[in-house]
Amino acid sequence: MSDTESEFQEQLTHARGAIQASQFPAAAKILDGLLAVRPEHEDALYMRAVCGRYLKDFATAETCLDRLHHTAPEFGRGFQEAGHLYRAQNKSAEALAAYLQATRLNPALRASWTAQARLLRLQGRTQEAQQAEAQATRLAQLPKPLLVATNHLHEGRILKAEELARAFLRKVPHHVEGMRLLAEVGARLGVLDDAEFLLESAIDLEPDNIQLRLDYIQVLRKRQKFALALAQAKALKDRDPGNPVFLSHFAIESLQSGNYETALEAFETVLQALPADPAVLTSRGHALKTYGRTEEAVRSYRAAYQARPDHGDAYYSLANLKTYRFSDRELRDMQTQLENPRLSFASRVHICFALGKAFEDRGEVHEAFEHYAMGNALKQKQTRYTAEQMSAEFEAQKALCDPDLFAAQSGRGDPSPDPIFIVGLPRAGSTLLEQILASHSQVDGTLELPNVLSLAHRLRGRQLLTDRHHYPRVLRELDSEALSGLGRDYIDNTRLHRKGAPFFTDKMPNNFRHIGLIHLMLPRAKIIDARRDPMDCCWSGFKQLFAEGQEFTYSLSDIGAYYRGYVDLMAHWHRVLPAGRILQVDHDRVIDDVEGEVRRILDYCDLPFEPACVAFHKTERAVRTASSEQVRQPINRAGQGQWRPFAPYLGPLKAALGPDLLPEG
Repeated sequence: MSDTESEFQEQLTHARGAIQASQFPAAAKILDGLLAVRPEHEDALYMRAVCGRYLKDFATAETCLDRLHHTAPEFGRGFQEAGHLYRAQNKSAEALAAYLQATRLNPALRASWTAQARLLRLQGRTQEAQQAEAQATRLAQLPKPLLVATNHLHEGRILKAEELARAFLRKVPHHVEGMRLLAEVGARLGVLDDAEFLLESAIDLEPDNIQLRLDYIQVLRKRQKFALALAQAKALKDRDPGNPVFLSHFAIESLQSGNYETALEAFETVLQALPADPAVLTSRGHALKTYGRTEEAVRSYRAAYQARPDHGDAYYSLANLKTYRFSDRELRDMQTQLENPRLSFASRVHICFALGKAFEDRGEVHEAFEHYAMGNALKQKQTRYTAEQMSAEFEAQKALCDPDLFAAQSGRGDPSPDPIFIVGLPRAGSTLLEQILASHSQVDGTLELPNVLSLAHRLRGRQLLTDRHHYPRVLRELDSEALSGLGRDYIDNTRLHRKGAPFFTDKMPNNFRHIGLIHLMLPRAKIIDARRDPMDCCWSGFKQLFAEGQEFTYSLSDIGAYYRGYVDLMAHWHRVLPAGRILQVDHDRVIDDVEGEVRRILDYCDLPFEPACVAFHKTERAVRTASSEQVRQPINRAGQGQWRPFAPYLGPLKAALGPDLLPEG
């Protein structure tokens, strides 16, 4: 057949119709032809597996599902079909595992919940069976448009899910499940203020709806409204003190709020009820790591993977300590897990990055790069990031935030001098600069605060699709009161992260894209550009698995283009803002002359010199970034030149950076 899209889709439709008419041999023949042309096509693989099951050609069905899991590791219906296939072969344990994975990936799969319930009852797991039945009943009662929208959401068609959910809510404005679904869409798209408002409104309608409150806690945490999230979690815990789910949420929110002893105590209580729960053991490890109790964190992470050998988060958490070295046994165990076609998507990503670190520590460069590249390729499948779109955003900032804008808006904004913004790229040394400043008696070290990004999103409004450059153009239209209001909003909403010092750091690296906004709304705030050698910085970013917000790191060419765009935009800010407005601090210079650079930073911040800033590694404070263990050690050159052994593999990065940004030699 001709490999045109229209013909392919037409044949796919014929195959789907044949399956619906139970004409499985005819459907299988069509699908075999399609897969000969596109062997990794998700729908064709899925439908061919269905045909294989009905034709009792189980080997072909299993082969198709293995390929489908590799191609689309988060496709819930693929795991549901695997469950059906295992049941057809009387493999109950494998079927149950597949159905559990299916509902983790797509909670809207009613057939998987129903099948789970039956299998759980056969095993005598009555309480779990009842919970699965309750989910199946809830889905049966869900209006069809919301069920369809939920499927779209969990199969990656987020904008389609949003369209259906909004259309439904226009007809039924106060439908709680509809509001909850649209809030989840908002959370996935990063529209967290809308998500928060929707969940608040839904809770007003159904105050006893536990799932709403759990969703609300998640959104509050993403917005870094830790005090509110903790209050919600505490209310649930107080409502049912013995509930391990509620207690786990309370522990996590206590950790986020800096109540480490409370968090650890709560984790220990949960582990008394669930002594081998890998998620709880891993979360406890995070708390211990943040608190600086590294050896105990290691033991907790190890206990997590010992409890469940496919729990990739535990392996990656060990790798992310940066100072941990995997044993031969651990390396073999991770390799074994990676060969498992049923390994979850998240665990596969985590283990890829952990193996990259393990092989790099051993000097096995090819294997290390292979696994880093594999992990990044998997993550890139999840993202909608494009270098072209980011380049357009950079160009809009340069074109619209020009000298005329700053001249016209001069003298406005909130006069608070409190914030010290540390901007740049991730892995550029910003945590080190924050640790230096937080060692000063007049500075609170906080977090990567999302507030500036949230304000920029608010200024974009709903024009993102129809007028991508409404922000920053709107900055010209804001009067003095509006700009002062934005500054006050930032100061007020970041207060909960402070401990009473007159100044505080905000080390959200992506804020470099919004320096124009920062300058206008907080003209007395300090702005430090943490700059690192391009190859060191980009390679370090490529091999770091970020939780979210740094999607450009999943490709060598993307991260190189982003670094180049960053350097170009920073040069623009230096040109259009007053001389000395931004302080550039080069990581290599800090390594070469710690005290000299510390004095330069403190002078810029109008702070007196304090020796503790030079002995920053002795400062006891919670550090939540990937560099937490590194900044607890004296300064060293371990991070310099780590890319050089990998140079043969870094051609796309070098090409994207361009010759003017590449090191000599």
